[in-house]
Amino acid sequence: MVLGPGGEVLEASGDVDEPGYPRSTAKLMQAAGLVRLGLDLPPDLLALAAASHSAEEFHLAGVLRILGDAGLTEDDLGCPAHLPHDPVLHDVWLAGGRVPRRLAHCCSGKHSAMLATAKLNGWPTGGYLDPGHPVQTALAATVAELAGEPVAHTALDGCGAPLFAISLRGLATAVQRVATAPHGTPEHRVAEAMRKHPEMVAGPNRDVTQLMRAVPGLIAKDGAEAVQIAVLPDGTTVAVKIADGSARGRMPATLAALRRVAPEYEWDDIEKRCPALRDPHIVGL
Repeated sequence: MVLGPGGEVLEASGDVDEPGYPRSTAKLMQAAGLVRLGLDLPPDLLALAAASHSAEEFHLAGVLRILGDAGLTEDDLGCPAHLPHDPVLHDVWLAGGRVPRRLAHCCSGKHSAMLATAKLNGWPTGGYLDPGHPVQTALAATVAELAGEPVAHTALDGCGAPLFAISLRGLATAVQRVATAPHGTPEHRVAEAMRKHPEMVAGPNRDVTQLMRAVPGLIAKDGAEAVQIAVLPDGTTVAVKIADGSARGRMPATLAALRRVAPEYEWDDIEKRCPALRDPHIVGL
């Protein structure tokens, strides 16, 4: 689905009003919701709160900064222990005898930000992933508000956090609202953090980071089971969900849409400068 800068529908294919799970593309809205609750992080760490990071050392250090400043540790994280998502780092960890860690889970930035928000508001940090926890009820309300539709269902994401079902139309609407929000709003803070720190959003070997670096002002975020969003600097928004969950078509479909609606960009040159856009082994989360 493609929305024009004013929210008008430029392209739509499939059932864009059927509820589905946005997976990690929801992190933009969740990060905005945490800022609404008072979370105040520097831009690099706020980008990490909206990230599916690759577990580079600077990602791990960033998560520890969020936790440490809140008086928390890795043991407080509710996400499962994991090896790095980046396949190169994954192999390096195994070769070095390193074991899975909660810190290395691609969602640990989001989890550390949720914990810090709970601590800030005087809410329990234990049970912060329960859908009835104050952090999660507030985030559900934020997602529904930004999407312009009620949450159809609440499930658990792979990291253990609540996952709110919305339509592809709702997803496109929500991420466009984050990306084009007025200066000084929580949504604008998240968008600017991601624009300034694309390395935090994924990692140097990942397609979304490379694409954001190649197109200044663009926001991109991947999600498991073949979800992808991209918002151009003028607000034009692409939201993709491959119905069978195969990530192979996630970025090709996104780039095809971007080529059609924004032919003024040198997409051939951009793809040449972003090797991960053509690498089927580096997939989104």
